[in-house]
Amino acid sequence: MAVVFQKPHALTDAVLHYCPGCPHGIIHRLVAEAIDSLDIEGRTIGIAPVGCAVMAYDYFNCDMMEAAHGRAPATATGIKRCRPECVVFTYQGDGDLASIGMAETVHAAARNENITVIFVNNAIYGMTGGQMAPTSLPGQVTQTSPYGRDVKHCGWPIRICELLSTLEGPEYVARVAVNNVKNVKAAGKAIEKAFRNQIENKGFSLVEVLSACPTNWGMTPQKALQWVESDMIPYYPLGVYKDRSAAKEEK
Repeated sequence: MAVVFQKPHALTDAVLHYCPGCPHGIIHRLVAEAIDSLDIEGRTIGIAPVGCAVMAYDYFNCDMMEAAHGRAPATATGIKRCRPECVVFTYQGDGDLASIGMAETVHAAARNENITVIFVNNAIYGMTGGQMAPTSLPGQVTQTSPYGRDVKHCGWPIRICELLSTLEGPEYVARVAVNNVKNVKAAGKAIEKAFRNQIENKGFSLVEVLSACPTNWGMTPQKALQWVESDMIPYYPLGVYKDRSAAKEEK
């Protein structure tokens, strides 16, 4: 009997520690599928963040390193410059990447470092109990904004893709989601492209993945996925925000 579906080799057999309904497992699989498809497992190095994915090193069959909070792009930069033959990726949440790690993210992008960044945006701090994140939506209720995010006091959410796309440096910046089958397939293609860009020495690629957090949103997994569709995607539109190679081909 032909095998039509199986676990990617780049994923370990470790049981995921994430909450029920958390899409981190889906995103892990998409990263692993890209590694398998491109046959780069033996030369891939992943950088685990501080946040819900802090133990990502347990789940990938490639070399992994743990970075200090927010410093994954800087760590990836150092590894890539020392070992340019390796494929280096970071896996980060919105608190890690868009708050304490904002400077590292922006400057790595501005320098067009030849790394791949997987950015998981669930609009909340997950691991630490559901506090307001830089990406929490206006009016969104969190542990530190019980009456909803007030933009007059807390400022507006940060749209990372829109921000980075204004820089000259990045090669590829895209936003995807994993709330339904169609979007999961599109996310997989974007992640594989981000890895392929690095293999082809094109430079910095970031894929933002809109994700759910049923536990800290106080929703069932089903309602959380619906909220991604009804609330997150309108505020964070999906699409390719920068693709320098595609722009050159059009010219």
